[in-house]
Amino acid sequence: MNGTMNDKIWSKDFIFLITSNFLMFITYYAILSALPIYLVTSLHASKFQVGMVVGVYTIASVLVRPFSGFALDRFGRRTIFLLSLILYSFFFAGYLVALGITSLLVLRFLQGLSWGFSTVSGSTIAADIVPVSKRGEGMGYFSLSTTLGMSVGPVIGLYLSHNWGYTAMFVSGILVSFASLGFAYAVHLRKRFVVGKKIVLKRNNMFEKSSLLPSANVFITMIAYGALLSFIALYGREIGIRNSGMYFLIFSFGIAAARISAGKVFDRHGPRNLLTYCIMLLIIGFLLLAMAKNEVLFYISAILIGFGNGVIFPTFQTMINNLADASHRGAANATLYTAVDLGMGFGMFMAGLIAQHISMPAIFWLSAGVCFTGLIFFRALVLKRYERDVIL
Repeated sequence: MNGTMNDKIWSKDFIFLITSNFLMFITYYAILSALPIYLVTSLHASKFQVGMVVGVYTIASVLVRPFSGFALDRFGRRTIFLLSLILYSFFFAGYLVALGITSLLVLRFLQGLSWGFSTVSGSTIAADIVPVSKRGEGMGYFSLSTTLGMSVGPVIGLYLSHNWGYTAMFVSGILVSFASLGFAYAVHLRKRFVVGKKIVLKRNNMFEKSSLLPSANVFITMIAYGALLSFIALYGREIGIRNSGMYFLIFSFGIAAARISAGKVFDRHGPRNLLTYCIMLLIIGFLLLAMAKNEVLFYISAILIGFGNGVIFPTFQTMINNLADASHRGAANATLYTAVDLGMGFGMFMAGLIAQHISMPAIFWLSAGVCFTGLIFFRALVLKRYERDVIL
C-alpha cells in the first residue's frame, strides 16, 4: 500500500500540509485580485501591460512543470517543496522594490517558476501521505484547501490594498507566505517517498505516460474554466448584474460542497458516473450562462459550474495518482498541472478573440460545446483505459 500504514486521513502531517497549501493560495489569489488595480492606478499601465504582467506568471509555471515532476522524483519531495516555498516567499518581498513594469515582469516570471514547483510538490506529497483506500477523499480535502484560499485571498487582498495601501498588502503576503513555509517544514515523509536516485532527466521522466489521457481530458475542460474566469465579470456588467463578484462567492461554495463529498463517492464507486454527471452539470451551467438575462440564471450557473469544477480536478488528480507508480508520481502531477495551465491559458486567449469578434454569450455557448467534447473524450477513451490499468 502507498501512503500511510492505516486508513487515517487526518494525520498531523496531512493537517500541516493542507494548512500550508491554504496559506499559499491565499497569497496567490490576494495578489492576483489586487495587482491589476495596482498596475493601472499606481503604475499607469495599459490593459496590454496588465495582461502581460499577470499572464507571465502562468507562462513561467508551464515552462517549469515538466522539470518539477522530474525533480520531485529524483531529489525527493520535501527538498523541492521547501526550496520552492523559500524562493516563492523571497520573491514576494520583491513587490516592495519592483516599481516599474519591466521589473514586475521579471519578478512575476521568477515567482511563477517557484509556483510551478511548489504546487506540484504539494499535491504529490498529499497523494503520498493519504491512504490509497481513501485517496479520493484525501485529495478532495487537499483541493478544498485550495478552494478556501481562492475564496479568502481576493477578499483579503482587495481589503488591504483599499484600506491600508499596497505596501501593507505586499508585507502581509510576505508574512503569510513564510507562515506557509513554516507549516510545510513541519511535514515529514517516510523514506519510501524520497525516491528516484537512479532517475535521470529524460523526456519520459518529465511527463508520465499513464497520465497523458486524463491530463488531456483536464486540458479540454480547463479551456472552458479559463474563459469563465477571464470574462464573467465583464459579462455580468453587460447583462446588468450589479454585483458580479457574488458569482465568485457562489462559485466557490459550489466547489467547496463538491470537494467535501466527491472524494468519498470516488473511493466507493470510482469515476465513471461521478465525472459523467459532473461534466453534464458544466454543460448545463454554461448553457444557462449563455442564455442569462437576469440574476437568477446567472447565479444558478455559478452553482452548477462551481460544483462540476469542484469534482473534476481532484477526481482526475486521484486517477492519475492511482495510475502512476510512486517513483513517477511527481511526473504524473506535473503532467496534470501542465494541462491545467495550458488549458486555462488557451481558454483565456480564445475567449478574448470571441468576445472581440463575435459576442460574450458566444464564449459560453462554445464553452458548453468544449465540455461536451470533454465528456465524449472521457467516456470513449479515458474511462476505458483507467479501468483497465488502474493500480490499487
